Amino acid sequence: MKNSGKVLGGILICLGILFLLNNFKLINFWGIFGFVVSRLWATLFIIVPGLMFHWKFFSGSRRNPGILVPGGILLIIGMTLQFNMLFGGWGVTWPLFIFSVAFGLFELYCFGNREKGLLIPIGILGGLSAIFFFSFSLSKMLNFNTGPYAIPIVLIVIGLIVLSGGKKGKSY
Repeated sequence: MKNSGKVLGGILICLGILFLLNNFKLINFWGIFGFVVSRLWATLFIIVPGLMFHWKFFSGSRRNPGILVPGGILLIIGMTLQFNMLFGGWGVTWPLFIFSVAFGLFELYCFGNREKGLLIPIGILGGLSAIFFFSFSLSKMLNFNTGPYAIPIVLIVIGLIVLSGGKKGKSY
């Protein structure tokens, strides 16, 4: 019997026992189930599939690193959602949704053929995520009002860095 058959059989047996205990009025299955689903649905339906993509890649022959992209995206999004459902903080952690795509692509870069072209979207998305996190989220956590100045100043600083980075020295 394959492992997937054992897992499915175990899940069905556990569900049967829970339904039986519910019928004998020994537990309130729907109350427990409702609590678990309302608090842990991100783990059940987003993090677990993300981990399954990773497990498929790392336990197999590592021939298809493309499955790490959706795995990384689901993993970061699921962890962000789960954290926010348990502790709050939507106004602080929302840049992680942008970062999730950069993370998935970075995994493809690391475990794939190390194609340099992937570094461009990874840098753009990771940079945007960092800019939004530091300009909006940290200012909200520190109760510091950046007002309308944060994004223009960050853009000017990045532009100056890009312009100055292209010059290696004076050529005579």
